[in-house]
Amino acid sequence: MIGRIPVLDVHPVIECGQRPAKSVAGEEFEVSATVFREGHEAVAAEVVLRDPEGRPGPPVPMRELAPGTDRFGARVAPAEEGRWTFEVQAWSDPLNTWRHTAGIKVPAGIDTELVLAEGALLHERAAEGVPKSEGRRELVLTAADALRDRAATPAARLEAALAPQVTEVLDRHPLRELLSSSGEYPLRVERRRALFGSWYEFFPRSEGARVEEGRPPVSGTFRTAAERLPAIAAMGFDVVYLPPVHPIGTTFRKGPDNALTAGPHDVGVPWAIGSPAGGHDAVHPDLGTLDDFDAFVRRARDLRLEVALDFALQCSPDHPWVSEHPEWFRHRPDGTIAYAENPPKKYQDIYPLDFDTDMPGLVRETVRLLRFWMDRGVRIFRVDNPHTKPVVFWERVIAEINSADPDVLFLAEAFTRPAMMRTLGTIGFQQSYTYFTWRNSKRELTDYLTELSGESAAVMRPNLFVNTPDILHAYLQDGGRPAFEVRAVLAATLSPTWGVYSGYELCENQPLRPGSEEYLHSEKYELRPRDWEAAEREGRSIAGLITALNRIRRHHPALQQLRDLHFHETDQEAVLAYSKRSGSSTVLVVVNLDPHHVREATVTLDLPRLGLDWDEPLAVRDELTGESYQWGRANYVRLDPGTAPAHVLVCRPAGQQAAENGTPSAGRRAPASSQTRSGGSPA
Repeated sequence: MIGRIPVLDVHPVIECGQRPAKSVAGEEFEVSATVFREGHEAVAAEVVLRDPEGRPGPPVPMRELAPGTDRFGARVAPAEEGRWTFEVQAWSDPLNTWRHTAGIKVPAGIDTELVLAEGALLHERAAEGVPKSEGRRELVLTAADALRDRAATPAARLEAALAPQVTEVLDRHPLRELLSSSGEYPLRVERRRALFGSWYEFFPRSEGARVEEGRPPVSGTFRTAAERLPAIAAMGFDVVYLPPVHPIGTTFRKGPDNALTAGPHDVGVPWAIGSPAGGHDAVHPDLGTLDDFDAFVRRARDLRLEVALDFALQCSPDHPWVSEHPEWFRHRPDGTIAYAENPPKKYQDIYPLDFDTDMPGLVRETVRLLRFWMDRGVRIFRVDNPHTKPVVFWERVIAEINSADPDVLFLAEAFTRPAMMRTLGTIGFQQSYTYFTWRNSKRELTDYLTELSGESAAVMRPNLFVNTPDILHAYLQDGGRPAFEVRAVLAATLSPTWGVYSGYELCENQPLRPGSEEYLHSEKYELRPRDWEAAEREGRSIAGLITALNRIRRHHPALQQLRDLHFHETDQEAVLAYSKRSGSSTVLVVVNLDPHHVREATVTLDLPRLGLDWDEPLAVRDELTGESYQWGRANYVRLDPGTAPAHVLVCRPAGQQAAENGTPSAGRRAPASSQTRSGGSPA
């Protein structure tokens, strides 16, 4: 029902308030609403956050976002994790109505004494709402007395009521009439890792593996894989993500490059889960034991790395469930179980589950499995293909897990239709894979990231993986090292969460065949040991750039949030410019999207979005090279993909920079060029 003062179209509100909007502790976001009333009287509004205990915080005043739109907004930041609510309160604002009227009538000599008398009464009423403890009530009462003082001129009497110290008190303690409410809307505030983190994916079986001509391959183990963890931590990653580590079936096992027939020593696909050695609650014997897995998790924790585990609800034909729970599978007319298909792709080594025969049983078993791994220190799960299972199934599972363990996070690996991706976020997934891999042009990136950082941010947090074991985009295949550098800069600075699949730092870009996004000698089907030290010695690694990007992300809060992303104009289609701002932290990124050619452009900045006046100069420092420039509204850049395809610039007002340096502000360095940059992989 509409209140006396209408409060409409409140954001972020999900499914009319039936589900909570998303946030994390300390994350600032905007609450907005349409607020108006009949006639010409002024209205005002504020946001009230209530913590998980139901305690209201200090009201946050809202401002009209654009004159004449009736759209009000305010930025709020819940302080701790838990289930919060927020509410928009609106009211008729008689004091602001009076100020507007008095500002017109008193100078014109229209109803002067009546207008001033009305103002005195309003100020006396307003004074009653000013706490005595603040010692400011007398200021408001003095203004009321001044409005009645006929010994002074009308202009002086009005000026006394409009004094800044009086309006400042009344802005904090407004006189509210016809108070109306939007009602309370739910807000789920999660831990920081749900929003911000750097992910590294690798196959434990490849680390320490031995592959020699004429001899059976020898798998790496959890213990040899743990030897890779210090290097991953040194690159600044926060999360180590492991593909399935369970026993792999032998029936219809795939050979190298997805061959339908496997040899006697082929290791199979980790997603074909289950064998006589066990199912989803077991580890592959070649990797070691559960105790070895526990040791791996402890070693990661010592290095301040979280372990994320792949959770793939599917089975090989050899999984214990096939005999123990035949009702969990779909049988064809001939009695055989249907294997997984995504035409034209066929996965003969995988049986999908039938969720409609015994969903309660599958929910119970899924919760049991998740808790099994949670008890071993895993608090993040990357869920394989959740869009091929019923949404209601995941809603029940995640609700049961998060009701007792709200710190457990779920990443949806769902490259599918937008409605399904958004709905998975709505019902509980904390993060989602995205279409970022296939967004490479200036227009594609601008449109898609504007969507992800806008209204979608309340329900779906993006995790921008630059590659996966399944996806080697043509841009990387054709662009060489510069393409890998460009995509790393984009992913690390456009989103607070990004990820790489092992081998990306070596710029591995050979496809299975022309037109395919599959890797040649894909690690999904075979062991792929890599000589990391040799790659560094020979200059084949971009680990230095990745390390720099993760360092920059940790040092600058602007890159740790999603919602305040703004694109700036450039006059070159291959040059993309955007900024992110959080409090006093502002980062501006300029990227050459063309991995083959030097590009020059003029970047025209929307300076107010950087917290500056339109003509105010700013000092910028490139965090990749350490070079500094003084920029203004229009700036020349030259970006060479062979040496430095991007600027990652920390911005501050030029006067502030000069004051910190103890020197007068210098004249503008023109043009501010990236021409002299020395490279994209700093030590």
